[in-house]
Amino acid sequence: MNPKKIKSWSKISFSKKVMLKAYSMSELLVVLCIIGILILLVLPNQTSVISQAKAIEAQSMLNHLYGLEKSHFYRYSKYTSDFEALGFEQAATINEGGQAVYKVEIMESSPNSFKARAVSLSDFDGDGNFNTWEIDHNKLLIESVKD
Repeated sequence: MNPKKIKSWSKISFSKKVMLKAYSMSELLVVLCIIGILILLVLPNQTSVISQAKAIEAQSMLNHLYGLEKSHFYRYSKYTSDFEALGFEQAATINEGGQAVYKVEIMESSPNSFKARAVSLSDFDGDGNFNTWEIDHNKLLIESVKD
């Protein structure tokens, strides 16, 4: 090899710096903080929407049960607390590997009245109260325990 060529390579300087356009680390952190704050502002509003959607499940099941109880009453002139006699089948709950969030039960039944309840199996907002809905023979649907 020619020693002159080797020397010429060592004389080449890479002092020319190329600047790339990019965001600095502090700018990225500011943007991430702003996104985090916006998520925290929106999240509490979404939990109420989710609990309202789950409450519709309880209302729907209780209205269905009311219809079955009325049908049974018209046939046999009395209400019953037997789900099998009504033809009501509880959907598999989240505790049983299903998707139903509420457990339905008939609290009382007599020849002239009945009262049923749907209790949530999970605490939606973590306050220790489980959402509960009730319906009676007059189709009075109320939320007895708010979550």
